[in-house]
Amino acid sequence: MQINAVFEGGGVKGIALAGAVGAAERRGLKFHQVAGTSSGAIVASLVAAGYNSEEMKRLIMAAPFSSFLKRAPIFNTKIIGPVTRLFLKKGLYSGEALEHWIHQLLLAKGIRTFGDLKFNQLRIIASDISDRKLLVLPEDIAQYGIDPKQLLVSKAVRMSTSIPYFFDPVIVRKAASKKLPKQSFADQFAYIVDGGLLSNFPLWVFDQENSPNFEVEQMVPTIGFQLVGRGSGQPNTIAGPVSMLKALFSTMMDAHDERYIEDANRFRTIKIPTLGVSVTDFDISNEKSKELYEAGSLAGEHFFNKWKMADYKQGYMEHVLRKKK
Repeated sequence: MQINAVFEGGGVKGIALAGAVGAAERRGLKFHQVAGTSSGAIVASLVAAGYNSEEMKRLIMAAPFSSFLKRAPIFNTKIIGPVTRLFLKKGLYSGEALEHWIHQLLLAKGIRTFGDLKFNQLRIIASDISDRKLLVLPEDIAQYGIDPKQLLVSKAVRMSTSIPYFFDPVIVRKAASKKLPKQSFADQFAYIVDGGLLSNFPLWVFDQENSPNFEVEQMVPTIGFQLVGRGSGQPNTIAGPVSMLKALFSTMMDAHDERYIEDANRFRTIKIPTLGVSVTDFDISNEKSKELYEAGSLAGEHFFNKWKMADYKQGYMEHVLRKKK
């Protein structure tokens, strides 16, 4: 049986999503279309490329997030260095290391651009902070004069994972338009950052393609993989601009994680506990990563042991009717 899957963003907690993927695999479920935000975009892209849960576990643990926090030595001078880099680059770290890591993993499976995947097989959420709008990639990249099929999957993942001020935004030049007034050079560029700013859990992304009139045998259900639970609960220690930015983003994303799952979506949401790990705990240990993976696996098993297609169809039809009221 096929399912669509939507993976929530959660920074270093993303390995828990891979654990829940394993539960789906053990049930014999196949992934038809997948979508994700931030670290959820990483998992979604790897699933679309053909990686299984155990492979993802090994890959994520072999390349901890701290390895992506690199910058030129000139910017490592205490306080002055990071502040200077923020002023010049709009981020503390480039994000290139993460993009390269994803690119190589996808390339190993023969995937480079979205054109190498099936049509609509993968969707990634990002935020255009220049024009204040949400992007569903690859299709929305056409707004910038770029062929969606030619967009690098790794570039889209980098866009979705570019935590504001932590990683450099991805800068894209806007397509020229005769309908719009002539823009200054600076206004010709769009700054694209982490999709979690606008939609950290895009469970809606496949809804328009699922009609409540479909027969049970024809409907492809959408299952959401959501990370729930706040961080450690300990106060953020702020000793400078770097720790302050980390505190700002972890607070914002932890608030995302704590939000209430409306009853209308409980029938299609796996709630994965995150064991007190915060979004920006980049120095997470292998032991804690393993615990997160197992937490995802157990949450997935609990969900799928009770899940029935008939219940899903009824829940989805009720959800659609509520939205129309």
